[in-house]
Amino acid sequence: MAGLVPPGTTVKPDASTAKPKEEEKVDYMNLPCPIPYEEIHREALMSLKPELFEGLRFDFTKGLNQKFSLSHSVIMGPTEIPSQSTETIKIPTAHYEFGANYIDPKLMLIGRVLTDGRLNARVKCDLSDNLSLKANAQLTNEPHMSHGMINFDYKSAPGLTYPPPPPPPPKHKMQGKDYRTQFQFGNGALFGASYIQNVSPHLSLGGEVFWAGQHRKSGIGYAARYENDKMVATGQVASTGMVALSYVQKLSEKVSLATDLMYNYMSRDVTSSVGYDYILRQCRLRGKIDSNGCAAAYLEERLNMGLNFILSAEIDHRKKDYKFGFGLTVG
Repeated sequence: MAGLVPPGTTVKPDASTAKPKEEEKVDYMNLPCPIPYEEIHREALMSLKPELFEGLRFDFTKGLNQKFSLSHSVIMGPTEIPSQSTETIKIPTAHYEFGANYIDPKLMLIGRVLTDGRLNARVKCDLSDNLSLKANAQLTNEPHMSHGMINFDYKSAPGLTYPPPPPPPPKHKMQGKDYRTQFQFGNGALFGASYIQNVSPHLSLGGEVFWAGQHRKSGIGYAARYENDKMVATGQVASTGMVALSYVQKLSEKVSLATDLMYNYMSRDVTSSVGYDYILRQCRLRGKIDSNGCAAAYLEERLNMGLNFILSAEIDHRKKDYKFGFGLTVG
């Protein structure tokens, strides 16, 4: 009779006989590869630092074939002139920019030339399945203002068998299963190296060193990044005095909130900002406000296939500087 249970009664399983929930095992020898060291604040920068502009901007891109395209840009608006006074000095300017793009799965060439004499170039070439070359340069008419940077990136191919291949030559970027390291150099005797590694499925730690031979300055920095499906938190500190913290909270697939803090413990300067990133069906809206009282907003709306309308606004009440811009992108 003790085994009889009245109808409608729920029988709770004995805690001693219930199977414990199996914890998900983590294979620390097969962690995912982290993002590059220079992109640890990527999500926060996307929300807090959109490409704000002032005046009129028109961009037109015409594809000649599947790999080659030409671009034309017209930029009309004031340009700020450095001055020792608190008021902002602006002069009206207008530029035309011509560009050529060649995009292939193993080769990317991008060039831009402006009417003021500036020339920008970017190259990305996959020399092999594991080795790629990245370079960017800017040439100007102003003395000592031209610069260039070269990177050699190396990443291990998937499904490698042991023993592993011999190490790549110096100044290469090696990408293993759970780490990245990069060596780069540029004009002015600039050399840098960075390393970042995943120590858990959500946490990555890294560091960097650099040497600027022209200015006889060197530095070292450390960084940490924690991310999951709902948030991304990053921290970075360098011997130059810079401390950078950022946090992004993903409320949904379309809405995220972001905040950052920049502090220089040598000059005692500190700046913080909060912002949002809202992706709608036809547009994307980003905005922020910082501790200096500067508020900004950036709207990208798709009017039709290949036709986008852009609105940009930035208001700085302290400096009495107000910037408004609108643009159109075709292609």
